[in-house]
Amino acid sequence: MDSTSATLGEPPLRRAGRSGLELPAIALGLWQNFGESMPAAAQRETVLRAVERGVVHLDLANNYGPPPGAAEAALGRILAADLANRRDELILTTKAGYRAGPGPYGEGGSRKYLLASLDASLARLGTDHVDVFYSHRFDPSTPLHETMGALATALRSGRARYVGISSYSARRTREAVAVAASIGLELTLHQPSYSLLNRWIEEPSPDGESLLDVTDDTGLGVVAFSPLAQGMLTDKYLHGVPTTSRAAAGGPLRPEFLTEENLARIRGLHDLAAGRGEPLAQMAIAWALRDRRVSCVVVGARTPRQLDQNIDALGAAPFEAETLEAIDSLAGDGGINIWAARSSDL
Repeated sequence: MDSTSATLGEPPLRRAGRSGLELPAIALGLWQNFGESMPAAAQRETVLRAVERGVVHLDLANNYGPPPGAAEAALGRILAADLANRRDELILTTKAGYRAGPGPYGEGGSRKYLLASLDASLARLGTDHVDVFYSHRFDPSTPLHETMGALATALRSGRARYVGISSYSARRTREAVAVAASIGLELTLHQPSYSLLNRWIEEPSPDGESLLDVTDDTGLGVVAFSPLAQGMLTDKYLHGVPTTSRAAAGGPLRPEFLTEENLARIRGLHDLAAGRGEPLAQMAIAWALRDRRVSCVVVGARTPRQLDQNIDALGAAPFEAETLEAIDSLAGDGGINIWAARSSDL
């Protein structure tokens, strides 16, 4: 790691809802760049750079890789070799809900799946607990009482310090909080997707409440993931699809998301960011953090340089009212919420 890090700032801490947990405003997500196809040295360099810069919140799930479990195993090796004496400085989070293994208990919200997955995650990470364990998605085939009960077991057994939910709709979040309260469980965090092209958490549900309304009312901290819309909110796609990009590689960023309408939005947002004297990615991160109800955003980074650029968004100038109006005229639903049909629309 280079010698300039001593002069670089650390993310400010933000309170997670009404809990005692404080989180750096930026977390490092290990979704995209920590599979077996990535060099171990590159993964290590990025993680250590994150910790060096105060990004001590490292976000995982049991299905991150590829293959599933690879990201947790990679971080486990880094923890053992480089960060063993700093475990208590870190916020390690993981999730279970999406497909991570074969058979009927390889996904879902059942007690069997969630707790078996958590035990496997702990083994891969080489630690006896995670700081946050999430139900990764709402599972309509499992009673919420069972899913919340599994989270309660994780918490009370010491395998997790806090628990939360991810990609639950406003209505399902209300239901989960109520069921949790009925068994003496307190949920702490909600992790939804959120970006300039994916603003579903702001939209009122049929009940008249947005997810942000519900999390604010119930005291849940919001940890927003994919604030760069899987790389769409960068300079990368202004002039087509690079052969080395995620869209070209056949990953979750589908080429069909790069419609002319979305590209026009991205170019307009790019021009607004340029007018503010910053890259589009930095404006997009700063915009996602503008709302006090968002405790933290989870960013991905392939290199330490990318990570530094994302953290630099925290130095962005405040948004003036006319800038927010201009952003609102461009930002909107880009049809990119790949989690909607599998969770947040249920």
